[in-house]
Amino acid sequence: MGAAGWAFVPAIRGNPAFELAAIAEPAAEVRETVAAEFGVAASPDLPSMLATTPLDAVYIATPTEMHPEHVAQASAAKKHILTEKPMAVRVEQAQAMIAAAERAGVVLQVGHSHSYDPPIARMREIVASGALGRVRMIHTWNFTDWMARPRRAAELDVAQGGGVTYRQGAHQVDMLRLIGGGLVTSVRATTFDWDESRRSIGAHTIFLNFSDGAAATAVYNGYGYFSGAELTAGVGEWGMAEQANPRSAPPPTTPEQELAAKRKRARNAIPANATHQPHFGLTLVSCERGDIRQSSDGLLVYSERGCEKVVLPSDRSPRDRVIEEFADAIAGKPVTHTGRWGLANLEVCTAALESSRIGKEIELQHQIAVAK
Repeated sequence: MGAAGWAFVPAIRGNPAFELAAIAEPAAEVRETVAAEFGVAASPDLPSMLATTPLDAVYIATPTEMHPEHVAQASAAKKHILTEKPMAVRVEQAQAMIAAAERAGVVLQVGHSHSYDPPIARMREIVASGALGRVRMIHTWNFTDWMARPRRAAELDVAQGGGVTYRQGAHQVDMLRLIGGGLVTSVRATTFDWDESRRSIGAHTIFLNFSDGAAATAVYNGYGYFSGAELTAGVGEWGMAEQANPRSAPPPTTPEQELAAKRKRARNAIPANATHQPHFGLTLVSCERGDIRQSSDGLLVYSERGCEKVVLPSDRSPRDRVIEEFADAIAGKPVTHTGRWGLANLEVCTAALESSRIGKEIELQHQIAVAK
């Protein structure tokens, strides 16, 4: 299992609406470890798990390029589906996934993403309340060592959903769309591939226009010489203290060594508990009558009244919130992170790549608003 899969186990087991019944994992060593540790059935692949274990829902934490096939299999088996972001590599694949789930009458939800982080969710609440007037600008910046970490080859192959625009930009786009209401009209972007020893898109700058006239930017640099934690009081992606210069030794030199290092890192890459609120970089929201940014423990809201500190609870992880929303969706309640929301996020990411390739602004067609 990857880092996301391991991180979701406590959230699934801690929610009374769900019971962890089985896992599917192709690596025998990992499969046996998980089965023994959690006392669940274990299968080498999704079809065999679906055929041998009574299930109501599945969480798909497989590589992006496998999501369409696995969603099709789960839909055919009439299972509700939570799949990782990005939901697919191409918009057409995402549309087919949505259609398969709708034909089967099952829920298709897309997450985790950092829009579930409490500070981002509260930013949306403040914007939606109108207390600071209309949102006019949203900016999110992140600087990490993503390109220097152990990677499967597909994670660096843009054609298979690799590189930072698909894999990390998906977080940024989801955050910006949530805060801004969801309806992005166009995208202009430049992406970068400047490390000859490790080819992939490792950085981007994306400009988004919203239907109400608001504008947003997403900046990501995954080359690791500067850490975004310097902009967020030393707090990193998972709410823990982060080193100032994250780039360490070069990654392993062979695919086998790199995969082994990735599996070793995955087990504890995402902590179950955090000291502070999670920071996927720095996000700053400008409204007509004030500004909002994260603090170590919540938000700072700047207005004519001065600076107000908003402390947010940290008793639940963002993964807990994902699972809660999944349960709500199965219960028929309106939720935001549906398959169509995931499609809209994917459309922005693919538009950013195309915009950079042709040097032009791209108009969007599949955007939807935040659920009310």
